[in-house]
Amino acid sequence: MGMHHDKLPLNDCVLQVSARASFELVSKAAMAGIPVLSAVSAPSALAVKHGREHGVTVVGFNRRGTCNVYTHPERITD
Repeated sequence: MGMHHDKLPLNDCVLQVSARASFELVSKAAMAGIPVLSAVSAPSALAVKHGREHGVTVVGFNRRGTCNVYTHPERITD
């Protein structure tokens, strides 16, 4: 299954990953128009910086109903 470019941007999606949020993942989310990247582990410092610069909300430690929001918290609500 290939990427369907006619489906971009994915501005109504959240990308949830089961690893650490990296610079590369934030870059890919930004290119795809995904506004929120959420990870179960901590984001790298570079991922946070890149998210801040490119308008991606970076969430880390998303487990068991709690999380830390590192950039653009206005997108996250209770």
